[in-house]
Amino acid sequence: MQYVRIYEMPACKMVSSGTGMFGEGNFQLFDEWLSSQKRGLFPKDFLSGTEEGFVWLYLYEDGMDVPGEFEIIDFPGGLYAVATDIDQKTDKKLMDTEIDKFLNENGLERDVSRSELGNIITSPLAKEILGYEQMDYYIPIKAK
Repeated sequence: MQYVRIYEMPACKMVSSGTGMFGEGNFQLFDEWLSSQKRGLFPKDFLSGTEEGFVWLYLYEDGMDVPGEFEIIDFPGGLYAVATDIDQKTDKKLMDTEIDKFLNENGLERDVSRSELGNIITSPLAKEILGYEQMDYYIPIKAK
């Protein structure tokens, strides 16, 4: 059984929180705005970490009402290796080992020119039942 899947994200526009930390300024405003968006079949938000904090992105759709505090950016898309684990309990070293093994066996490598992403895939009902949230980890990749 494979525990890593390959996902291609198209180039698109994303609403960006800007860099911040949970509970602070624009990041808190972004969380409130994001929470007001209608939940679809799949989550549309992605979190990326930087040395200064986090950047939260949300898939932009034409006609969307976006508060002026947030920028609409061009997202380059690309190929990602995706692995799923329990949010905040991931053994990142073990996950990276499994991903790197998969990539090596399949003629792929990490693309360090793009940021890693993550998103919570658990619905509120599933979280209530499980007692935790699952997270998808998106690792940018390219052909060797």
